[in-house]
Amino acid sequence: MGIPAIQQYTIAKYIIGQKLRGNKKYPLVLMLEPLFQCNLACAGCGKIEYPKDILQQRLSVDKALQAVDECNAPVVSIPGGEPLIHKDMPEIVQGILARKKFIYLCTNAILMLKKMDDYEPSPYFTWSVHLDGLQEEHDKSVCQDGIFDKATEAIRVALQRGFRVTVNCTLFDGEVPERVAEFFDYCMELGVEGITVSPGYSYEFAPNQDVFLPRNKSKQLFRDIFREGRKRARKWALNHSSLYLDFLAGNQSYQCTPWSNVTYNIFGWQKPCYLLVDEGYADSYQALLDETEWDNYGTGRNPKCDNCMAHCGYEGTAVNDAFRHPLKALLTALRGPKLDGEFAPELPILYRQQRSEQAIPVHVDTPFAAQNEVDSTPADSAKKRA
Repeated sequence: MGIPAIQQYTIAKYIIGQKLRGNKKYPLVLMLEPLFQCNLACAGCGKIEYPKDILQQRLSVDKALQAVDECNAPVVSIPGGEPLIHKDMPEIVQGILARKKFIYLCTNAILMLKKMDDYEPSPYFTWSVHLDGLQEEHDKSVCQDGIFDKATEAIRVALQRGFRVTVNCTLFDGEVPERVAEFFDYCMELGVEGITVSPGYSYEFAPNQDVFLPRNKSKQLFRDIFREGRKRARKWALNHSSLYLDFLAGNQSYQCTPWSNVTYNIFGWQKPCYLLVDEGYADSYQALLDETEWDNYGTGRNPKCDNCMAHCGYEGTAVNDAFRHPLKALLTALRGPKLDGEFAPELPILYRQQRSEQAIPVHVDTPFAAQNEVDSTPADSAKKRA
């Protein structure tokens, strides 16, 4: 695991406190999205499909810090869009650091060298640099040549200056396990603290729908990647619990825990997670907990969630499982994920109709629904823009 001891201790203490207080739902991470605008147009991203007036909006410093205080999660991840476009980002980061929260500032690194002087190294601050593979794979993923070289140069400079640096990697269909293993080796040679890895979520508004992995294919891919790691006798610092990695390899039948990773952005508190963009918003964190129909989301509960194995939903489940079964978590950490045999059984399908027959209601209170009165659904709008 690539997470420092002080951060592990802080999170464990936080979870124990929540359990002692009898809280059933509590966030481990706040996804703070200060804007959706980006200086890239990746094929697998649905975030930049908003209309221009929404892409130009920014979350204020006061609202960002209010969200941090409302949910009080120990970790704040700041994605986007591209957060470094936001002119007030240094002030937002300073405010969060003053609250002793662990920050992961997610960036594609295009502006990282230019903006690096606005930040100082801290045990609570981490650059989370987006890299989806080695040069060929990453530049293809972000649909622009030269980005891999810019990102790796920024990583080297940040490490030289004493910053914590991690890599945030999303895997898509067509990945070659040997190349992913080479990429993980390369990240360790760069000297990054760890790698966050997840199969890509199939945004229904992403321009290219052919890049996403179905569930069983994801499991087999991760087994093959981990097998490559064992062949090489390499120890990769992956920023995940041992049981989440075991889940990725198909050995755990986990249900999603969407409230473990809540999202706040320019529209408010997003229901139920940052990956589903047209399920509505709440005015406050407490309203998010109280108003969201949590049982309507997750494996077997919603066709939109069928192929999702993203860490934002399942890492929280794995962490809770580790607290319930510490010996299982320890043995899995020591032995690594099981790479042979049948996959663990999937959870039963609870929604009544087949995917082809089911009509998912479009919520009229979402940003997509209001953007164009002649668009029948958000998906129609995305298809037209794509």
